[in-house]
Amino acid sequence: MKTLGALDYAVFLIYFLIVASYGYWIYRKKKKEENSKDFFLAKDSLTWWAIGASLIASNISAEQFIGMSGSGFKMGLAIATYEWMAAVTLIIVAVFFIPVYLKNKIFTMPQFLHQRYNGTVAMIMAVFWLLLYVVVNLTSILYLGALAINSISGINLTLCMYILAGFAVLITLGGMKVIGYTDVIQVFFLILGGLATTYLALNLVATHFGQSGVLSGFTLLTEHADSHFHMIFDKEDENYLDLPGLSVLIGGMWIVNLNYWGCNQYITQRALGADLPTARKGLLFASFLKLLMPVIVVLPGIAAYVLYKEGYGDFQTSMMKDGEVAPDTAYPVLLNLLPTGLKGLSFAALTAAVVASLAGKANSIATIFTLDIYKKVINKAADENKQVVIGRWVVVISMIVAIVIAPLLGIDKKGGFQFIQEYTGFFSPGIFAMFILGFFWKKTTSNAALFATIGGFALSVWFKFLPFMMDLSFLYSSGFAVPVKQRDGATLYEIPFLDRMGFVFIICMIVMYVISMYENKKGVVTKGLEIEKEMFYTSKSFAVGSLIILGLIAALYTVYW
Repeated sequence: MKTLGALDYAVFLIYFLIVASYGYWIYRKKKKEENSKDFFLAKDSLTWWAIGASLIASNISAEQFIGMSGSGFKMGLAIATYEWMAAVTLIIVAVFFIPVYLKNKIFTMPQFLHQRYNGTVAMIMAVFWLLLYVVVNLTSILYLGALAINSISGINLTLCMYILAGFAVLITLGGMKVIGYTDVIQVFFLILGGLATTYLALNLVATHFGQSGVLSGFTLLTEHADSHFHMIFDKEDENYLDLPGLSVLIGGMWIVNLNYWGCNQYITQRALGADLPTARKGLLFASFLKLLMPVIVVLPGIAAYVLYKEGYGDFQTSMMKDGEVAPDTAYPVLLNLLPTGLKGLSFAALTAAVVASLAGKANSIATIFTLDIYKKVINKAADENKQVVIGRWVVVISMIVAIVIAPLLGIDKKGGFQFIQEYTGFFSPGIFAMFILGFFWKKTTSNAALFATIGGFALSVWFKFLPFMMDLSFLYSSGFAVPVKQRDGATLYEIPFLDRMGFVFIICMIVMYVISMYENKKGVVTKGLEIEKEMFYTSKSFAVGSLIILGLIAALYTVYW
């Protein structure tokens, strides 16, 4: 039933009051000493646990709860590779990326590009990131979040968007310190509410088969949905186009994750205001939390698949949309089965995930616009107070723009997770190539970086439409192309998304190397970053924690290969 009871609203109100009150207390505590670095970065203010929690709260949103649960229904545990590979990536970023940023006093990604290459590359990417964050990320988070909340509460969709945006703006106007510390509470509700839904789903499976308990439910899942507990697909599998076999371990998945977690203002911003040991501990904490996420966002989807297949209750009718099964409805259908009170807790968890992501994204938009465009181009004389004021206005304006355009983009038809991946994936390989060579190869030139920015996008588009220009069936034997039926009945051999990213990345790296070597011979001077090998040494506790995470992931892949 798409309604909330009085107890559900009471639970949600408690969540809202706790977050709002704590955020206001944090804001009042630091208000007198606020400057631009406090507002945008929470300079020297966030603890390691606040950084780690904020990373997860900003990352997990409706596209994970709804989209990944839907993918769990459709393809099973394999979709968890996005979460578990992210855990490994966070360790790599902590060891190799964050030290470079902090050593060179880099606070925004465009600043890195300006410092390493030139103002042209930095400005192009600043404008690109602003457009991407507002038009793709902010809108999809807001719209999908509103859709999800509408599906379990019955509250009008537009009103849901206004409520979510208003709550997010309230938190964001307090600056990164308020976002960081309220995210700790958001993550608490996110995990607690998510676990409640998982508990219900596993119990429903156990009860249906005459047993009880979550462990029995999980065992029954593995028995009745064995095909949903394999991490690596072969090329005959219908899901191979989304997760192409070993590419999730040695191919394009690394580009997705390293670009997202290491070269993304929205994410790295949480650690850039801290010292290196604190930042590393925060990233390691986030890595541990990432191991838990599939339990919250994937297992419910698999449970819904088993219940659907068994004809439990009205699952088979509730999950139909336009005459077809709609995997993305799996999580909302489960939530609507929760008893009063627990439904309110899960409602709060979903809201927390959406609001935290909106707040983090809006703060990143404000940071890039204010520090990299307004301060450098529009008003170079802007003082600290003026920058904070502009940042707050940008937060409000960007949220209004998102509310207006979100319903016009067809996000719900495309699927939120796919919507974000498709549009960011066109740029990720080139951006990551530009960053990785900029970090560790001092000879990389600005023109090489410019090629990666523009050429990387052009190559991504070319690979996307290549199947329409030539027959790629010769790639099938190697697994780099699979047959896909078109609406007109024709069959095209398409290159999987992750493989396309890998090809574009390799080409960008090669061309950047050629351009840089040519320009080096011409006498072009490059601006390398300050790097010392001691920067990459870690503490023993960090090394032990990292080994535990790597061991757990290796075990998970071994068991569920």
